Amino acid sequence: MSLWISSFQDQSYYEQMAELYAEKSGSKINLQVEAYGFREMPDKLGAVMRTGEGAPDLVQLDETFFGVFLNGPPPFVDLTKKIRKAQLNKTLHKQRLEVFTYNGKTYGVPQSLSALVLYYRKDMFEDFNIQPEDITTWKDFANVGERLMSENGQRFLALDGTLFDSLLRQKGSDLFDAKGNFIPDEDIAVSILSEFAKMAEKQIAVLPDRGSIFDPVFFSGDLEMGEVLCVIGADWYGLDLFQQFAPGMEGMWGMLPLPTWKKADGSLGPRTATFAGQGLMIMNSSKKQEEAWDFIEFVMTDADANAERFLQGNSFPAYKPAWKDPRLVSEQPYFEQSMGELLIELADEIPPVTVNPSRPQAIFLMKENFFSSVMYGTLTPEDTIVRMRQAMQGGFGDQPSGEQP
Repeated sequence: MSLWISSFQDQSYYEQMAELYAEKSGSKINLQVEAYGFREMPDKLGAVMRTGEGAPDLVQLDETFFGVFLNGPPPFVDLTKKIRKAQLNKTLHKQRLEVFTYNGKTYGVPQSLSALVLYYRKDMFEDFNIQPEDITTWKDFANVGERLMSENGQRFLALDGTLFDSLLRQKGSDLFDAKGNFIPDEDIAVSILSEFAKMAEKQIAVLPDRGSIFDPVFFSGDLEMGEVLCVIGADWYGLDLFQQFAPGMEGMWGMLPLPTWKKADGSLGPRTATFAGQGLMIMNSSKKQEEAWDFIEFVMTDADANAERFLQGNSFPAYKPAWKDPRLVSEQPYFEQSMGELLIELADEIPPVTVNPSRPQAIFLMKENFFSSVMYGTLTPEDTIVRMRQAMQGGFGDQPSGEQP
């Protein structure tokens, strides 16, 4: 049985899981694992679909790219009945299961919670006398950042355009609504772009030098040099990228809930949203669908399998029973803090994602064609939304390959 994965780090994990599966079930599984880059994976899978040759049995696909395969009949097995029989519809986080569901059918099983947090420099917060508890809303964040820049010439936050749809959901909207309308609440979209454009104008929030918070140079440059004090990222961002690209900064970083916005009634909105995160799927063309499902069910529900995925620096599981495992809530050495406890605290606040075949196009269109223009002040937020609508209608914005988001 073959498994294609979209993370090089996962290759050894799945080979280990195949051995663990054999040990615990008494049934050996012959698993051939092939790893590809984050953006390379959907291209490889698309090529297989066109040629009909060399298709894997199992696929690990990031939810960011799920929509790419929804423009025609999905190439994945409908797992809805299997998920219900295994009661994973009750034990997996509801919003995460929904990111692989389309038209009432679930095609993938989510592996990570992917909840966003604010990673912050604990030592520099102390140096600048910034109290984490004083930052509740994005307005609070901007006020602290303005003081920091005015008094110390210190930038506060680095971000890029891939986070736009996460911020939309955090503020109660999304890229699409249930009917497929793009940017269903233009006022919210414009307000978010306006808010961060103002922070960019005051040098509170900035784009990384090479435009991406996923670039290794961002960690060795912007972060290690103290150019910014904060960056937004999901669980896997802290477990994997931080520790891979900035190992020398262990102990310097902490984690906080995201600043949020107040609702119309004055209450606070969610202190998190999600970004990316991988799921396991079975190809329709596989002749080993039952064997593949048995392996998925094992990986998703086995206590050691969930713990190892977290401990090996990959992601925090979406499988809620695993959250009781002491290994998942103990102090994370790199951050000297329990990541698990914070994520569990935020889990009920995760807003839903509206799945749409054009969602991948919209995400990368904003990042690569428009967000920097807003941040640099060459496009107004209003014009940005107008041009994005035009670009989406024209089918512009294919996703290039070979790098992180």
